[in-house]
Amino acid sequence: MQQFDVLIVGGGMAGATAALAIKKQCPTYQIAVIEAFALNDHAHPSFDDRSIALAQQSASYLMKLGLFNPQWSFTQAIHQVHVSDRGHFGKTDIDHQDYNCDALGYVVEVNQYGHELHQQLKKSDITLFCPTTVCALEQQPEQVTLTLSTDEVLVGKLLVVADGAKSPTRELLKLGFESTQYEQGALIANIEVAGGHSGQAFERFTEHGPMALLPMSQNRYSLVWCMENNQLHEYQNMKSEQFVEALQTAFGFRAGLFTQVGSRTSYPLVLGKVEQLAHHRCVIIGNAAHAIHPIAGQGFNLGVRDIQQLVSLMASGPLDRLGDFSFTRAYAKAREADIKQVMTLTDTLVRLFSNSSRIFALGRSCGLLAMALSTRLKSPLAKQLMGHVIKGSK
Repeated sequence: MQQFDVLIVGGGMAGATAALAIKKQCPTYQIAVIEAFALNDHAHPSFDDRSIALAQQSASYLMKLGLFNPQWSFTQAIHQVHVSDRGHFGKTDIDHQDYNCDALGYVVEVNQYGHELHQQLKKSDITLFCPTTVCALEQQPEQVTLTLSTDEVLVGKLLVVADGAKSPTRELLKLGFESTQYEQGALIANIEVAGGHSGQAFERFTEHGPMALLPMSQNRYSLVWCMENNQLHEYQNMKSEQFVEALQTAFGFRAGLFTQVGSRTSYPLVLGKVEQLAHHRCVIIGNAAHAIHPIAGQGFNLGVRDIQQLVSLMASGPLDRLGDFSFTRAYAKAREADIKQVMTLTDTLVRLFSNSSRIFALGRSCGLLAMALSTRLKSPLAKQLMGHVIKGSK
């Protein structure tokens, strides 16, 4: 039996970030990470070919901890975001210069970012158990006990559940996940564009579904194209030249001429949240805690704020209170409002821009035009994109 202060199940984006953030802020804590995949396994599902939009506030927090560097070769600053409803007159542009910051956010290639996080994990004194899984979990008054598939037994004051959207640990805790299926999927691909992108991102609402283009290195965009499930198979299996042509037709030429597409993958779109963010001596973070539509690029940023809140509670409280009822309740209470707000915002955007009614289209156009003409109206959207918690959330 091995004793730790913090047990983290999951060594993907959320789990690795949480482990390193805790160690940076609470260096005396003994931390264990339990991960199902070997750290050098390029097949890790958390570190695929996707890119993430790291909001300005998330980037700032991670930079202070040495967990992000805007100069990394796999990172691209977002200087401007263009939002428009294709075929209608409304549009708005959000520019970093209007908010006195170096960038609205950054696009980070997940595979290489994951490699960087794992290298930092290996160099730290965090204890890694991988590849292995949790077979049994027992919650006791003063501790949590985990039995691993390798027959090792670990004991800790706090369990952090960070093993993703299909979290087996969440199931061991018998915590439900309340979710709504959008009957949509997101098609993901990297797109090459002639002439470069100047750090401009696009959010376009089209009759084929919402599209996001995030600027990447080497004159590429990361495409997120949300569409009905019955269309997804067709677009995913098109020949490359045919897909590029279909994308150009659907998106238009506002981002330039698309020249080439990389491999395409897809995943189903869900809105959901775990029924409890905290359980006895356990907290739930990242995709194990919530699932949102990628329309506003806030998924990982929501997880970063989970981590930020968790680490803040750890750093401000004594070790003997770690994981007790007041600790886990404080975490859940602090995160509820922000998660609810982001879920509501993204769901509202999906439903508003998925409605093909002329009245809705006119309303959207007028709204985008009003934001284009008024910095004050544009500000809440800009702050959300940059990762600020809007007034009213705690």
